[in-house]
Amino acid sequence: MFAAMLAMASMNAYADEAIASSEQPAAVSADENEKDWEVTHPFKSDKDRKHWQLTSSGIYFGAGIKHSWDLINNSFEVGMLNLLSVEYNTLHGQTFSLGAGIHHRSYSIKRPNMLFCGNTNHIVTTTDYPENYNDDNRSSNLNLWAAQFPLMFRQKIYKSFGIKIGGIMNWNFRALASNHYEILNAEYDLTYKGLKQKKITFDAIGGLTLGGFGVYCRYSPNQFFEDGYGPEIKDTWTLGVCFGF
Repeated sequence: MFAAMLAMASMNAYADEAIASSEQPAAVSADENEKDWEVTHPFKSDKDRKHWQLTSSGIYFGAGIKHSWDLINNSFEVGMLNLLSVEYNTLHGQTFSLGAGIHHRSYSIKRPNMLFCGNTNHIVTTTDYPENYNDDNRSSNLNLWAAQFPLMFRQKIYKSFGIKIGGIMNWNFRALASNHYEILNAEYDLTYKGLKQKKITFDAIGGLTLGGFGVYCRYSPNQFFEDGYGPEIKDTWTLGVCFGF
C-alpha cells in the first residue's frame, strides 16, 4: 500500500511538470530574432551570408584585346565595379546584385599620329607630331571616366568557384584628349576638353570567380563619340583580373 501511494505521488508530480511545461512559451532561437540582411564584404563565405546584404566589390584591371579603330595602339581600364551594391543571395548558389561603381578607360594612339580637337567645333581628328619630335618621349591618349551601374548574376558551380555575368549602364561624365611630346629637349603638353562623348552607353561583362578573385571579359559595343564628333571607336573587348569579384 505504501508503494502504491509513492507511485501515485510520482505520477501526480510528473503530470504537474508536464502541464507547467506546456504553459511556458516556446524558446525563440537567436537566429529567428536576427534580421535577414547585413553589411558585408565580398570575401565572406556564402554559407555565412544573409539573403539581403549591402557590400562593395570588384576592383579590376584590364587591357584591350580588340578595337574597331586601327589607329589605337593599346588600351587599358581600371575601376571598381561596385562602390556600393545591394545583393540578394538565394543561399542555394545564386546571387543577384545591383550597384554603382566608377570606371576609367584610356586609349593610346599609334605614332606618328596624335589627337587634335578644334576649339569651336569640338571635333576630334588626328594629325602628325611636329617636326624633330623625340620619338622616345611622346604619347597621345584618349581618356574616359564614367559612373557605372552593373546588374549582375552569379551562379556557384563548386564550393567557391562560380560564374558571373551581367550588363552595365555607363554615364560617361568626362572625356579628355591629351598629347605629350619633346622637341629639342623642350617638353610640350596639350590637353583638349569639352569632347562630345556619348553620355550613356551599355556594356556586357562576364567572368569566372574563385572566392573573391576572378578573371573577366568586357564588351563595349557603343561608340565613344557622338556621331560626327570623332573617329568611330566601338566594339572594344577587354580582358582583365578582378579582386572582390
